Amino acid sequence: MPEIWFWQLIISPHMADLAVALAQRDCKVTYVVQRTMSDDRARQGWTAPALPGIALQLADTIESVQRLVQLAPADSIHVGQGVRANGLVGLAQSALAKRGLRQWVVMETVNDSGWRGVLKRAEYSRIFRVRGKSLQGVLATGHRTADWVVARGMQAERVYPFAYFLPDDKSPVETSQRESGPFRFVFAGRLISLKRVDWLINALGSLRDQAFELWVVGTGSEEAALQTLAESKLGNRIRWLGQLPLPDVPAVLAQADCLVLPSIHDGWGAVASEALMVGTPVVCSNACGVAGVVQASGLGGVFPVNDRLALLQLLTSQMAYGPISDATRRNLTGWATCLGANAGSLYLQKIFEFTEFNTGVRPSTPWLALKNYGIEQAYKVEILSEPSYENR
Repeated sequence: MPEIWFWQLIISPHMADLAVALAQRDCKVTYVVQRTMSDDRARQGWTAPALPGIALQLADTIESVQRLVQLAPADSIHVGQGVRANGLVGLAQSALAKRGLRQWVVMETVNDSGWRGVLKRAEYSRIFRVRGKSLQGVLATGHRTADWVVARGMQAERVYPFAYFLPDDKSPVETSQRESGPFRFVFAGRLISLKRVDWLINALGSLRDQAFELWVVGTGSEEAALQTLAESKLGNRIRWLGQLPLPDVPAVLAQADCLVLPSIHDGWGAVASEALMVGTPVVCSNACGVAGVVQASGLGGVFPVNDRLALLQLLTSQMAYGPISDATRRNLTGWATCLGANAGSLYLQKIFEFTEFNTGVRPSTPWLALKNYGIEQAYKVEILSEPSYENR
C-alpha cells in the first residue's frame, strides 16, 4: 500500500484513530495539521489525540505546506479535509494537484437550507467542475452526502459513503454498571439553537405521567435559556453535567437508555456513534449525517427534522421498551464495532485498492455490510446477534 497522507486543520479526534489504525495495518501514514487543536474545540472539551506510529507534521505557513508537498512520494495517496474554506489545507490541495498526486477529500453533509443553500449548491458545482478531474474520489460522511455530491457533478463511481470511525475501546461498557433509576435520556453537545435541545425539553415536558430523567452534557450560548425552560417543563427530572473532556463522554452515554440528537443540522454527529459503540440506542433527526447508521442499527429511530410530533412519538416508544437490558447493550455494542477505527481502516484500504486496480466488488460500507451479515470476515468484528428490543 502506498503512503497515506492526511491533511487536516487540527488533529481531529474523529479522524486520528482511523489514521492510527491504518498505521497498525503496516501502512506508512503522515498526518499534516495547521495546528494541533483550535481554541474553539478546546473549549468544547476536545484534546489532541496521540498518534502512535504516525509521522505528525505541522504546516502553518505557505512555505511549510509547499515543502511537505514536494517531500511526498510520487505514488502517495492524500486525504484532505473538505474542498472549500479550509485554510492551508486548500493550498496543499492545489499544490498536490500541480504535482499530479492522488487526492481524496473527506466531506460532511452540507447545510444547504434557505437562500444560502442555493449559493452553496452553485459554488460546490463550480468546485467539482474545476477540481473534479484532480480528485480520485470523495469520502462522503453523512447519509445524504454521497447523493448530494453526485448531484453537484462528481461521478457516482468515485463517491463512497463514509463515517467518522472512532476508537474501538470498549472499557466504558466493561467498567460501568447502569445506575438504577427511571428511563434515562441523554443529550451531549453544544447548547446552541442548531441542536434544538429546546425541542427535546418541550417534548419530554409533555409526558408528565411518564417516569424518566434527562441528562445534559455540554455548555453553550443557550444554556441559561434552556435551564429556565427545563425548570418549568421538567422540574427535578433533569441533570446538568456541564462540559466534560471528550474522553469522559462515552462513560456517561453508557449510563443512559437513549441518546437524543434533534439537530437542525449535523454534518455527522459523532456523539451518536459514541453512544452506539457503548450500546446506547439513538434517536436523531434526518438532518444528522449519522441518521443512516442509526437506521442500520435497528434500534432507536430517525424523525423528520421539522416534525415535533414524530420526535415525541419516538421518545414515547423508547420509554415503552423500558431501560435497556445488559444483553441488548452487549449486542448493540458488538454491532457498532462497524463504526470503529479497525473496520474503518480496512474499508478505506479496500476503497483505495478497488480504485487503484478496479478489480473485485466495490466495497460496501461497514454498517450495511454488517446488517447483511457479510462483515464477520471482511472487517474482523465479533458478531453477537442482530440488535433487537427482545428482553430489553
